[in-house]
Amino acid sequence: MRRLFVSLLLVAGVLGASAWWWLHQPLALLAAPLDLSIEPGTSARGVAQAAVDAGVQTPPLLLYGWFRASGTSRQIKAGSYEITAGTTPISLLSKLVRGDEALRSVTLVEGWTFRQVRAALLKAEQLKPDSTALGDNSIMLALGRPGVYPEGRFFPDTYTYAKGSSDFAVLKRAMHAMDKKLNAAWALRQPGTQTQTPDELLTLASIVEKETGRASDRAMVAGVFNNRLRIGMPLQTDPTVIYGLGVGFDGNLRKRDLLADTPYNTYRRTGLPPTPIAMPGTQALLAAVQPAATSALYFVARGDGSSQFSSSLEEHNRAVNKFQRK
Repeated sequence: MRRLFVSLLLVAGVLGASAWWWLHQPLALLAAPLDLSIEPGTSARGVAQAAVDAGVQTPPLLLYGWFRASGTSRQIKAGSYEITAGTTPISLLSKLVRGDEALRSVTLVEGWTFRQVRAALLKAEQLKPDSTALGDNSIMLALGRPGVYPEGRFFPDTYTYAKGSSDFAVLKRAMHAMDKKLNAAWALRQPGTQTQTPDELLTLASIVEKETGRASDRAMVAGVFNNRLRIGMPLQTDPTVIYGLGVGFDGNLRKRDLLADTPYNTYRRTGLPPTPIAMPGTQALLAAVQPAATSALYFVARGDGSSQFSSSLEEHNRAVNKFQRK
């Protein structure tokens, strides 16, 4: 009897040592990294099988036994995971319990148009292109903003997402981010600014974004436009004209383009254009509500990213001769 007891202890010790060794040994993978997708409601047994189906080279019953023995099998979270070389059974379960999903990112750049946003989402790695077949109006309807023009309504930033996420999830986050940024900027609006609504602020900020080559000039550019709006002078800004030309713009703004009477031609029409023309960043939004106190009505690019500001047409013409016509 004593000999049998000793034998059982030896067997238990060997099994325990083998289990400890297996738990700390990197799992064999069919390829690295592996993508593991766990749907909501999947059981621990189903998770183990999904891992093996994805390319983990170990018996699913062994993984399932570990999940159950750990006492945390019910805490495994649904999601999209990446299993890399060196992953052990312990680290795999820890990843699944933490919900440490495989994340990718996409960057939306300040000054981009919605057309450029859509192109970036289409190219984003492992992002489901659910909006691709839809027009702009249908996209805004799906986002809960029927009848709202999409231009400028999304905040430029870097957004992370789990692999296999819908592009609508990114768009919704960017839209809500812009809502918050716009409301925060509107609350800081200085007396005397000429924007009467948050929508007008968004439009002006988008023009400031497109007209500014250097961040330090944003408040001055906004000050010029604020002055022009106050006295009823046309904004006379090329980016709005270019936006109105749409995909037909070939990079060369011609005199006939400046003479064409369109809603976005701020040479022919006073006031703001009907919609934003791009995505403004935080600094452009703040500049639009806190423009510089200036008498300037004109500015011209110096050629180094900065602008020369002038209070009179005569002074402006001299600046144009100096910096543009050389």
